[in-house]
Amino acid sequence: MSFFSNFSSDHCPGTITGNPLSGLCEKVCIQAEKIFDAGIIQTRLENYSIGLENPAPADPTYPLTFISARSLASEGTVTNLSVEPQADGCCSRVQCTVTIPLEVVYLDANGTEGRATSSIVLNEDVIMYVPSASVMPFTVTANASCVSPEGAFNPATGAFTVSACVTCILKVAMQVELLVPSYGYCAIPPAQEYSQEVCSGFFELPLYPQGRTCSKS
Repeated sequence: MSFFSNFSSDHCPGTITGNPLSGLCEKVCIQAEKIFDAGIIQTRLENYSIGLENPAPADPTYPLTFISARSLASEGTVTNLSVEPQADGCCSRVQCTVTIPLEVVYLDANGTEGRATSSIVLNEDVIMYVPSASVMPFTVTANASCVSPEGAFNPATGAFTVSACVTCILKVAMQVELLVPSYGYCAIPPAQEYSQEVCSGFFELPLYPQGRTCSKS
């Protein structure tokens, strides 16, 4: 069983049936990341040059043949952050650099597959809601994903020139303590172990064959 396996309990997450106020028992303070604003940026990069670092195996035989490249993690690194409040006092101009780490897969001149690290750098300039000044600071974070199915090796620079599809989600966030209604502690059902059940058919057989029932005449 698990939450996903529809474990039936009033103390498991899932669809609310009946009165949603039924079972509320306390107000709970939880520590969480509050997202004040978020926006998605999707772009296609053409003729973008990516250098290679930490090749494995080391010292590949050139020239290289590009196979693919994709992001290594779901988070990008935000640097050079600038936040400029706008005249309306509601939103701010947010400028930053987002660096997305990549893994590049290629073949060297001997046909040996190799991998190396690289990165794609985005310069973002957007309008977002930023909370007013407080003791607790806000942060601007980036969730990013990138895939590059096309590329060519440039022998003059030792880098690949690629086309890439990039999705980046910028968030204005802060660690806060929130007061929320609660139904109490969650009941965790036991996990169901995977099994091919190779003996299930055999174990379900009766111990003895079914015979005719004798009745008294």
